[in-house]
Amino acid sequence: MRFMNADADPSAPRIRKLTLAVDEGRCTLRWLWPEQLEAVYVERLEFNLMNADRVGEEHRSAADYGDHPVGSTQGKLKLYTREEYKANNGYVDRITGFGAIQYTVYACQMHEDGPVLVRQQDEDNQGIASAGKADIRFAIRYKNGFFQKRKTVLITVTAEVPVPKEALCYVRKQGGVPLNKDDGTVYPFVSDFAPGKNEMPPVEVAKDDYIRLFFTDGPKYGAAYRLISD
Repeated sequence: MRFMNADADPSAPRIRKLTLAVDEGRCTLRWLWPEQLEAVYVERLEFNLMNADRVGEEHRSAADYGDHPVGSTQGKLKLYTREEYKANNGYVDRITGFGAIQYTVYACQMHEDGPVLVRQQDEDNQGIASAGKADIRFAIRYKNGFFQKRKTVLITVTAEVPVPKEALCYVRKQGGVPLNKDDGTVYPFVSDFAPGKNEMPPVEVAKDDYIRLFFTDGPKYGAAYRLISD
């Protein structure tokens, strides 16, 4: 499988206005076809927030490999013809699980020595679909001792899937439960959360201090997880 850069050849066909629609576990891709283009390759690249920073390394897209054969560490490429697109009113793919799926549609030019896929820098041929949110449940218990000025906080985090430590923080506030991440002093977690129950090391706080968990970045991590207080 070979690739060429669209910017190097102004006449190279380009995929335009790629859109994604997700409904009942199916993702439908639609795009504008260049004239006289009869086939494309659709790449599906799965990743979640545990490996999102590694996309481009061990989870690189096929286009990052230039002329090298497609291997297991890359996205899956599928040939799709214009006739199939017309018959199905787009490209339909089933999605399951959690995280995100990046789709890239490459215009395909047929040469004597095999197909050549067109790599676009404008990313007009790319889109990301959400494969659903995973639940993160947390419980906070306080242990008070008689005649003591401090109390122990026990935090339990139960996750459906692996969760990076960067996704969550806990906030401590004096005199009441924190209402948001900025409503008190923020503390990070030091290790990732495994699927299932995670018991955090006990935390010692003043008797009138209270703790609550929040996403460190609501828009980013809230797109992949639901944070639920038990």
